[in-house]
Amino acid sequence: MPESAPRDPVSRGKRVLELEARAVAEVARDLGPAFAQAIELLVKTKGRVIVSGVGKSGLIARKIAATLTSTGTPATYLHPVDSLHGDLGIVGREDAAILLSKSGESDELFGLVEQLKRLGVPMIAITGVPGSLLGRHATVVLDAGSTNEACAETLAPTTSTTVALALGDALAVTLLETKGFSREDFAALHPGGALGRRLLITVGDVMLKDDLPLLTPHRPMRECVILLAEKRGTVGVVDERRHLVGVVTAGDLTRLMERTDAFLDVPVGEVMTTTPKTTTPETLAGAAVALMERHGIMAVPVLDGQRTVVGMVHLHDLLKAGA
Repeated sequence: MPESAPRDPVSRGKRVLELEARAVAEVARDLGPAFAQAIELLVKTKGRVIVSGVGKSGLIARKIAATLTSTGTPATYLHPVDSLHGDLGIVGREDAAILLSKSGESDELFGLVEQLKRLGVPMIAITGVPGSLLGRHATVVLDAGSTNEACAETLAPTTSTTVALALGDALAVTLLETKGFSREDFAALHPGGALGRRLLITVGDVMLKDDLPLLTPHRPMRECVILLAEKRGTVGVVDERRHLVGVVTAGDLTRLMERTDAFLDVPVGEVMTTTPKTTTPETLAGAAVALMERHGIMAVPVLDGQRTVVGMVHLHDLLKAGA
């Protein structure tokens, strides 16, 4: 262990994280036209994206392929050695390839490189040495930087694989946004998962739409008390155009009863909260749950673009729907 290296576990852990964070930040700072070229190449690809690498780079390549596939860009991992023993059959002339190698000189990779060039498949190299053999053969080179591995004693891939993974994520997310890949598209690719189900649920899917608990400000609290009991503790207060001007909750009623015995004749407008939390039909159900939990409320009015009340959504219903 170098003399300057920290000795306690927490400091050692922080050193590793700081080294890797610094390396990613440096690559982000230097990201340039080559990245745009890579995105253009991948957007134009009609087939699949073949992702490959050797050793730890191969493991990162698997993750990049999985991320691309789940975000709307069909991709598959291909082991460079297996590709020369029959697996090359999955590669088509309309495909593109992303090849990972820290040094850009991995012997096991070049049989695949040769075959990809024979098929005319464009290659994006992610390497720490742009001028390497891989870099020279690639269509586009993404410079992963000349990184110092966190494990200086063994040079085990750590910082370099983190940077490669980050670059793969940057490609996948940029492609997602460039293609206009939506949350509905994502959910459609994850139909069996809780994540997909949550992404499909909006407030509009869950909200109460009919027989809403609404009153105008001049109505007496005796009418509001009935609605609070029947409609689970929240009443919307609206003007003549059904625009929201406030809400009355069971908590508001309790505080009113503590102030006066003649609470039934008090106008709703004198009791309501005038700056209530609201949501929209298009809001993700999970975001509505977060809003309610953050502010400790059980229901919120649902408004359209003109602040007209179109529904009421309750926390219990959102949770029951899986949000």
